[in-house]
Amino acid sequence: MRPIVIAAALAFNSPGLSAADFEAGAAKADITPPTGHPMWGYSSRKDKPCEGVRDPLHARALVMKAGETKIALVSLDLGRAPTRESMKRIREKLKPERIAELFLVASHTHHGPVIELDTWPKGDRPYVRELEDKLVGVIRQADAARKPARYGIASTETALNRNRQSKRKDAPADREVLVLRVEDLTGKPIAHAVNFAAHPTMHPAGLMTFSADYPGAMTKHVEAETGVPCLFLQGAAGDLSTNSPEGVKGPDEFGKRLGETVLALAKDIKPTGKGGVLAVRREEFAFKCVIDVKSPFVRAALDRAFFPELIGFFEKEYADGVRPTLSVAVLDGAVGFVGVSGEFFSEHALSLKRRARLPHLFFLGYCNDYHQYFPTIQAVSEGGYGTGLPVAVTEVGAGEKVIDRALIHLYQLRGMIPDAAK
Repeated sequence: MRPIVIAAALAFNSPGLSAADFEAGAAKADITPPTGHPMWGYSSRKDKPCEGVRDPLHARALVMKAGETKIALVSLDLGRAPTRESMKRIREKLKPERIAELFLVASHTHHGPVIELDTWPKGDRPYVRELEDKLVGVIRQADAARKPARYGIASTETALNRNRQSKRKDAPADREVLVLRVEDLTGKPIAHAVNFAAHPTMHPAGLMTFSADYPGAMTKHVEAETGVPCLFLQGAAGDLSTNSPEGVKGPDEFGKRLGETVLALAKDIKPTGKGGVLAVRREEFAFKCVIDVKSPFVRAALDRAFFPELIGFFEKEYADGVRPTLSVAVLDGAVGFVGVSGEFFSEHALSLKRRARLPHLFFLGYCNDYHQYFPTIQAVSEGGYGTGLPVAVTEVGAGEKVIDRALIHLYQLRGMIPDAAK
């Protein structure tokens, strides 16, 4: 492992801070691809084209500023976050906005588009380039809409998810539903952000239409009641599936049930946070890749699950090992945001939340690129889906190393342990 801290920014508290020192703005954009674009999520589809749109896909952005430091939380109705190259282009275009860190979080719907490749539609401007422009645009729109604000957070435990991998009686599951409410100084809401972990795989693989799955139904329900954008921020869902209550069937009903939980929490939030301090850090890693994509035997196996262009992407992506990104932010020394570019298991999130000793921690999976599964060491020893090839391609223990570095950053950004990055 070669950790490289590649960005750091701090804003320190000072005497006389008021609510005006915290600003927030939100925006929403449709990012639905054209019909005919290949679909992401199930190997049985190969490069079969999408046949239509069941429900539209959206991006929602919330930009928060404390002092001179800004971060952007962006929820995406996509299977994965933008690729490394797309992230570079997005960051470059947003340099004038001086946003210290981005958290582009995919819901992980399995009924979104393939975005690893920029070859569709053929003979026209690729959808991926359009997507990048739309994401830059919605972040800029949210940034331009900033106004003096305050925030509040509430959480509850739920039985709406379950561990799909472990057979242990004490199988871990992060059951927290975490809701951030941001409002202006008159009490009018600006946005809500919801952190919950469960795979959005409630539609059958054979359904060849774009859909945001249950996160789309949840956000639609909350937005209908509140009139402002609701961001769904997927958590450590690598080993978690939905767990529908009796009588609740399908993603629409499940999403509405989750939305009712969110609305009940949001109703009782009394925002008091004024955002006096915001600190951020980003780090990249390089781990050993345990699969040799160039091997003819491996390529033959991959060919049964993917199509040639996508295999070529994997070969290029993992040529220098598995290189996940870690993004960390701390607001007012009390609210943490940790974004990881892969499918981390729920015990990673539970461990970090316990050890970070923060009142609130948003663990954001599928954030700023995507590097497949990061199972815990215990999960690898037990086996099951997500713990090995072909979906877990990094060395055993990589997830723990990323989480430990996240823990260090969370303490350093609060000034609680020495900061080697200074």
